Amino acid sequence: MLEKYLQYLQLEKRYSPHTITSYRKDLEDFSHFYLKTEGSEDISKADKKTIRNFIVELSENHISKRSINRKLSSLRSFYLFLLKVGEIKVSPTESISSLKFYAEKQIPISQEEMQTLSDRVLADQPELLEKCIIEVLYQTGMRKAELCGLMFEDVNLNGNELKVIGKGNKERFIPVSHNLSDLLRSYMEVRKPDSQHQSYFFVNQKGKKLNEKFVYVVVNKYLSLVTTKEKRSPHILRHSFATHVLDNGAEISKVKKILGHSSLASTQVYTNANIEQLKKVFNQAHPRASKKEEL
Repeated sequence: MLEKYLQYLQLEKRYSPHTITSYRKDLEDFSHFYLKTEGSEDISKADKKTIRNFIVELSENHISKRSINRKLSSLRSFYLFLLKVGEIKVSPTESISSLKFYAEKQIPISQEEMQTLSDRVLADQPELLEKCIIEVLYQTGMRKAELCGLMFEDVNLNGNELKVIGKGNKERFIPVSHNLSDLLRSYMEVRKPDSQHQSYFFVNQKGKKLNEKFVYVVVNKYLSLVTTKEKRSPHILRHSFATHVLDNGAEISKVKKILGHSSLASTQVYTNANIEQLKKVFNQAHPRASKKEEL
């Protein structure tokens, strides 16, 4: 049933290959545990006690609570599928709660650090691909997987916008600045894809589609030159993009669309560190706000 479930994710849910790989890994980890403890690979027969024992073993192996919750979410989804197709009558994950934890606070790269990177490092960077990776991630907030999968036909430089295929195969359009459009035009002049990867906008020196590990290495290398913050990943550039545009007055609903979030709550996390600024905006703009007293 595992393969049927993964086909369901691909064909009906239209999940990305990266997401499907993550689901497969989580379910295979549980399959190995089930074989070890129950002597069977048929995880459709698992019960609630086995699921709880799996969580206990993960904890004892010092797997993070975030990772455990992700595996539990994968199991919930799998058993909901089995319910849907009539393979089981009750999900063994029913009433099993996710582990509570305090999410690690993501500290964005500051606007000053990003300006230093642009003015003193990238300005003289002859490697256009690496410069494009940094600027596209920071100026659009897209995910590294979305950057790697960006299609050539979806780059509209005359219209200054990119069409991005995000999670759940959802399309969204991201506006780009004239400066970024000019940078991408310069890259197009040196871009040399091989015959199998012409449809991808970004390709490596061998002409092949970029892989996510390469993107991570590039971002980490350049951010290390301008910041001592521990997080120097493509995701922190997405986090920094959201924080900086909100700091500068962008509407949160529009930032939500650009980031491809399904709920406003996902975007609101980027405002938490800036509550004092929001208070000032309220006191200056809201008709019910006191002009003499601040919140």
